[in-house]
Amino acid sequence: MNELPQQLVNGLLLGSMYGLVAIGYTMVYGIVQLINFAHGEIFMVGAFGAITVHLYILPDGTSMWIALPLMLIGAMIASVLVAIGAERFAYRPLRGAPRLAPLITAIGLSLALQQAIWAFYPEAKSKLAFPQIEGGPFSIGGATIQTGDIFLIVAAPISMAFLAYFVMKTRTGRGMQATAQDPDTAKLMGVNTDRIIVIAFALGAVFAAVGGVASGLKYGQIDFKMGFILGLKAFTAAVLGGIGNIYGAMIGGVVLGVVETLATAYIADIPGLDQFGSQSWAEVWAFILLILVLLFRPQGLLGERVADRA
Repeated sequence: MNELPQQLVNGLLLGSMYGLVAIGYTMVYGIVQLINFAHGEIFMVGAFGAITVHLYILPDGTSMWIALPLMLIGAMIASVLVAIGAERFAYRPLRGAPRLAPLITAIGLSLALQQAIWAFYPEAKSKLAFPQIEGGPFSIGGATIQTGDIFLIVAAPISMAFLAYFVMKTRTGRGMQATAQDPDTAKLMGVNTDRIIVIAFALGAVFAAVGGVASGLKYGQIDFKMGFILGLKAFTAAVLGGIGNIYGAMIGGVVLGVVETLATAYIADIPGLDQFGSQSWAEVWAFILLILVLLFRPQGLLGERVADRA
């Protein structure tokens, strides 16, 4: 029990990262009913966009306090370009096709992006070191927080607040709600649905890029396969919160992160279940939670609310 505050903080941080990526899944699904399984790779591309800025653009010895904002911009640019390109050339031609076609395309795009990053960064075949912020760690309320975690603690609520304001208060956000509710009627009312869909992909990519940078700062390393499992967990978080619900995506991510962390920390202490508490079982518990939610509350924790779909 003495470790509980630390485990809760770990779960909150992990869940915030899941939530940032899950927002992209739920926004795209809310508008075009597409599960973009390549979104995990957009998260990965963001991390590599950030490290590209650090390695090839910034002078050697640049302080991370100066480099981090520029790395974040590089991550967002890389992720947004890939997301917009995927929408324009991979998904838009298949909008009228059976749903299986864009799903298979998304899986193929995921593999293609992995191999593209591997080809550009052969050293990422194992692990590529990610620059860290100087200072820390810090002790708060019985829990230790690393310096890299502070970025996630700040970025996640700011990102969520920005998205809520954008969707509910701006003209484009209202257009996204209208397109999510009835795209044909939205077109008749003068909404450029193609533009709205592109913006949804771009916004989801921005949050994925923030998550990619946060992952690099948290774990100190990145690789070309980092987006696959995390993308599946983020999709789990989106379903857990209620697919199509942007607030549910973040809440689902936090719940998933806390459950995963507590399961791996405490199940090993239960007699006879010690082999199920290792880190290798973390993914298993995440998907067990998904199965339970689909069995007992298939609409997710918050359900799908049209007013929040974007």
